Amino acid sequence: MDKVTCIAFLLYHSSKSQDIREKAIQLLNGDVSIRELKRNTSIQSHLVMAESTLRKNYINKLQVQKFAEEFLLLEV
Repeated sequence: MDKVTCIAFLLYHSSKSQDIREKAIQLLNGDVSIRELKRNTSIQSHLVMAESTLRKNYINKLQVQKFAEEFLLLEV
């Protein structure tokens, strides 16, 4: 899994807030960048925690794959 997909997964599961979950899905689909999210103060702390968790490799790749399959929008 790539870094952005893993961060989107961790961000999605870091909060029950609908706004944060929507931003995670936007990140997954490329509608928003990590740099843009870092400027948003309401999401910044969640994003820092997600990046820290990713660096420590505490992530289940199968769960990330299922997350991507569920929320990734494919245009044909």
